[in-house]
Amino acid sequence: MRRFTNFLGALALLPALAQVTGGPVSRLTTPRLSPRQHSSMRFHRLRYDGTWESENWSGYAVTGSSFTETMGSWTVPTVNCTTTPNTYASFWTGFDGFSSNSVEQTGTDSDCNGKVPLYYAWYEFYPQPSYLVPILVSPGNRMSAQVVYSNSEFTITILNLTTGQSYSKSAKVNGAVRSSAEWIAEAPCCTNRGGILPLSDFGTVSLGADNTGIAETNYAIDAALTKLTPIGGFGSNKQVITMVSTTGAAEAVPSSLTADGTSFTVAWKSE
Repeated sequence: MRRFTNFLGALALLPALAQVTGGPVSRLTTPRLSPRQHSSMRFHRLRYDGTWESENWSGYAVTGSSFTETMGSWTVPTVNCTTTPNTYASFWTGFDGFSSNSVEQTGTDSDCNGKVPLYYAWYEFYPQPSYLVPILVSPGNRMSAQVVYSNSEFTITILNLTTGQSYSKSAKVNGAVRSSAEWIAEAPCCTNRGGILPLSDFGTVSLGADNTGIAETNYAIDAALTKLTPIGGFGSNKQVITMVSTTGAAEAVPSSLTADGTSFTVAWKSE
């Protein structure tokens, strides 16, 4: 497996970051199931301009075949739980789910437990359950995440570069086709009837190297583009996704990509 120099460089900085922040570098065992589940994209409609509407995703996907790596970064947004109590928002990078039934992903949540904000990290090999990641997450933290496929296994790694904590987990996923990579803001699952949960007011979340300063993030590799390539480098295989309600009202809207094709924001509009 090739060396991912920027990501490994970030890993090398973790002990120093821990000394600065007073936080340990965490590689602990995984606790049990998170109550929030994440899922593949729920399609609403294809717009006349070729962009997509989804009832649970907003952001960017790139499509192709045999993806082997995706790297993403974002700054954890602050939720306004006064205006949106008992709501949820997830931010992640991963493989699959755009046009397939599995998703291999890791990210963070900015939720409202009543009117109390709740921030945490997680990973999921959907349709298996979601699991909490034992690192601290706070609003304003810079997160970096990577999903790699090698030797028939997926490995997720998530780093909080603000605190110096990291976590990795590997697993095999039956039926994973590796047909897409994504950088997504999501309304997770599930209501008592299996529906999508209401979306917390996260304001605006900023993703990618231009916004976080974390190099070579919002990049991916597939069989056609055999080196780390930014979202914009996938050309017509770049997919823009806006989250809408079942009636088509905007819930979360992505911006255009920055000039280098790496970065964007997603703005909250409604639950």
